[in-house]
Amino acid sequence: MRIAVLGGGNGSHAAAADLALAGHEVVLWRRERAALAPVLASGGIELLDGAGLRHVSFGATDDLADAVRGAALVVAPIPAFAQADLARRLAPLLRDGQVVFLPPGTWGTLLLDQTVRAAGNKAEVAYAEAGTLPWLCRLHRTETGTRIAIRVRATRLPTGVHPARLAPAALPVLKAAFPAIERLADGLDGALMNAGPIIHPPLITMNAGPLQHFERWDIHNEGTQPAIRNVTDVLDAERVRLREALGYGPPHFPLADHYKTDGDEWMYGRRGHTQLVDSADWREHIDLATHRYMREDVACGLALLASLGAWAGVPMPVASGLLAVAGAAIGEDFARTGRTVAAMGISGMDRAALRRLLAEGAR
Repeated sequence: MRIAVLGGGNGSHAAAADLALAGHEVVLWRRERAALAPVLASGGIELLDGAGLRHVSFGATDDLADAVRGAALVVAPIPAFAQADLARRLAPLLRDGQVVFLPPGTWGTLLLDQTVRAAGNKAEVAYAEAGTLPWLCRLHRTETGTRIAIRVRATRLPTGVHPARLAPAALPVLKAAFPAIERLADGLDGALMNAGPIIHPPLITMNAGPLQHFERWDIHNEGTQPAIRNVTDVLDAERVRLREALGYGPPHFPLADHYKTDGDEWMYGRRGHTQLVDSADWREHIDLATHRYMREDVACGLALLASLGAWAGVPMPVASGLLAVAGAAIGEDFARTGRTVAAMGISGMDRAALRRLLAEGAR
């Protein structure tokens, strides 16, 4: 299957390598040709995982039209704050039958649908989003070029399709690339499965002092203490209550399962957190004002949760409190500037209208 992978971060390189390794025809797109130099020079990337180190070959281009043309699947594991620009670029290019996958999406499925339709493109395109990135991975710069280290692969990948009426056609395409996919009801179901806005806002907000003091700090290791886990558990309980209030049933993939080595299997299996910490790849410099944990998981993801809670009449004090504290820490009002129901254009809808939108798509 021909697959276009869009973006230049950890997830995009992992996607290109893993999907090419699985036998798909892959082309990686980045906006700046200079940034593609290591991939163009070597014809691919070094992949390091549990099976060792090897080179994986795939194509690369800075021409988005060339990348997307003829692709059955377009995979865009980019930060949520980059989705609007990508949607505008994709708007004239997408064609009937294509599937665009955002792992995870932060309700980017609706954003892309709205943007493409507003640009006049009436193609029947399915947009899907998952509860997490399919890999725990990090890019490494080496003497020979670029290496992607994949520490963990998702074993369960809950995924919703927007509009839901296109799910029967889209899911076989998605599963051909990602066999771990488990079907959810729709795109919002997928957005409310996103783990990023649950795990990262408490970690960066409650570790703000060490993050600003130390050059490198591992929020997943010494930054994950019982008090922070307590906050994460309460925040996740708010997410589950919101899901239930909006009519979404189990499984809810509670984040507490990510930290367990037994019981229900979470998205990364039963040892995902242990493998993440053991790798030391997440001992990094985090600038609070610019890092994607703030710009994606707070400004987009947490703002979405808090505003959806207000819209649905579900109290979410921890989500709203963390959103306010994180914004205060960097001098920004995310309740006003973030990805809220108002920003998504649904604040005036009732639940019936929202259900129609999720099922049928933008018009």
